[in-house]
Amino acid sequence: MKIKIGWLLVSVWVLTSCGTARTGRTAKSAKDEGASSPIGKTYVTAEQQRKYDYFFLEAMRMKEKKEYDAAFGLLQHCLDINPGASSALYEVSQYYLFLRQVPQGQAALEQAVAYAPDNYWYSQGLVNLYQQQNELDKAVVLLEKMVTRFPTKQEPLFSLLDIYSRQEKYNDVISTLNRLEKRLGKNEQLSMEKFRIYLQMKDDKKAFQEIESLVQEYPMDMRYQVILGDVYLQNGKKEEAYETYQKVLAAEPDNPMALFSMASYYEQTGQKELYQQQLDTLLLNKKVAPDTKINVMRQIIVENEQSATKDSTQVIALFDRVMKQDLDDPQVPMLYAQYLLSKNMEQEAVPVLEQVVDLDPANKAARLMLVSAAVKKEDYKQIIKVCEPGIEATPDALELYYYLAIAYHQAEQTDSVLNVCNRALKHVTPDTRKEVVSDFYSIMGDIYHTKNQMAEAYAAYDSALVYNPSNIGALNNYAYYLSVERRDLDKAEEMSYKTVKAEPNNSTYLDTYAWILFEKGNYAEARIYIDNAMKSDGEKSDVIVEHCGDIYFITGDVEGALKYWKQALEMGSESKTLKQKIEKKKYIAE
Repeated sequence: MKIKIGWLLVSVWVLTSCGTARTGRTAKSAKDEGASSPIGKTYVTAEQQRKYDYFFLEAMRMKEKKEYDAAFGLLQHCLDINPGASSALYEVSQYYLFLRQVPQGQAALEQAVAYAPDNYWYSQGLVNLYQQQNELDKAVVLLEKMVTRFPTKQEPLFSLLDIYSRQEKYNDVISTLNRLEKRLGKNEQLSMEKFRIYLQMKDDKKAFQEIESLVQEYPMDMRYQVILGDVYLQNGKKEEAYETYQKVLAAEPDNPMALFSMASYYEQTGQKELYQQQLDTLLLNKKVAPDTKINVMRQIIVENEQSATKDSTQVIALFDRVMKQDLDDPQVPMLYAQYLLSKNMEQEAVPVLEQVVDLDPANKAARLMLVSAAVKKEDYKQIIKVCEPGIEATPDALELYYYLAIAYHQAEQTDSVLNVCNRALKHVTPDTRKEVVSDFYSIMGDIYHTKNQMAEAYAAYDSALVYNPSNIGALNNYAYYLSVERRDLDKAEEMSYKTVKAEPNNSTYLDTYAWILFEKGNYAEARIYIDNAMKSDGEKSDVIVEHCGDIYFITGDVEGALKYWKQALEMGSESKTLKQKIEKKKYIAE
């Protein structure tokens, strides 16, 4: 009966390329070799084989065209020609499995493996299926055959290791580890795994013998001897651990692993002074690599955090001792800075971060941490000090350009702002977030306005809105400056409305919108929005307060207008017409 497959089979046949060119049995192999399969002999003539090859290749072509119904039908025809064709059986099994018809898929895959036992990928696929179905005994039987059949493949042994471990068949685990060891040679991972299994089997003698044999295999590698000492220490054999560590240190006094393990020994035996001395010996030793010191410090931090006291002063004191050395690697100070920041000690972290960027000028993360600290203090001079060398060391770090541009803006260095923005834009790539590019153009628009270069300002704002049509800051400033010039007021109103809709409680955006409505003669509506601006902290801005007075006057509230004009004057307004408005008690346009 023909099965309707349809469009569902979009991602079927994940292992198709692993052996689809195989047929189950050629005429020559069946006739000349006299071979037989576990399912039974399958003989095909040369003509049948030719037909099979044609229809199988056509099925593969249909599959590539995603015409899965046609492909499946052709595969069935292939099996009519040669029921023992492993390649067709495998392909059909993938159809069934994709359609979650597991019994049919499993049967077809088992046949494919039976007819092509030397195809590794068919067997591997069947093993995976057995494991998915939790048929572990079947998986083990097949894997054991694969170990013999494919002696160069290690994956079957590792799969057996996993299954035997899950089944807690520890003798089989040991046997499998021994087989792996014969193929791969004695190594740390296998020996440690055997050690762990022997401990689970309550066979401590064999467990320690396993690690000792690793040391005997590599007598010149001190690392294995330290591992042996660690194993002794972790399992209560403290005397043996001490003797092993001392033996290593006698041969290599600066061995970092042995030095740290000795520190662990002193800690576990309650010898706190010797523990501290041992850590100093390790961390203050210039012969010990920075990577090792970092790993030690991380472990100390973890242990301190997991302790009942969580005494960060001990960790800080240790860091301080290390920092007094003549460091030429930034790793330790960077870890120290991160630790201080995790303890909310930002001020203490600043000089450490400065040491990091001195050692590693291209360390962008450290610079950004310094920038963050300076931003919180509103120290634009410090931002400039950090960012100027930063953009030289990391010219593609757009964040540093952005903060530097803002700092220059605060310092009223307008030409420097434009220069930094233009330099930043040269490093924009297709992967750069468009919002970032938009912000640079928006800053340039603000600067051009302060320089009274309005054509350039509007061009910059246009560019900002091309990259990000929702750039609220650019929309507001662009709209406001147009209203001040009393030009393109419809465009200004459209842009300003977007800002009010986005942030309905922003007094600056409400004031801009109110002023545009005022310039367009929509006075009643302008008063509604200026009142909302005043309710949203607008009374803190002399510009908004003066605008409020202007709108109140035009809407007939002269007393209210005078009140707000006087308030704006008291706030230090630099309006050119404000005093005249108060004296003449009427609105005067600038």
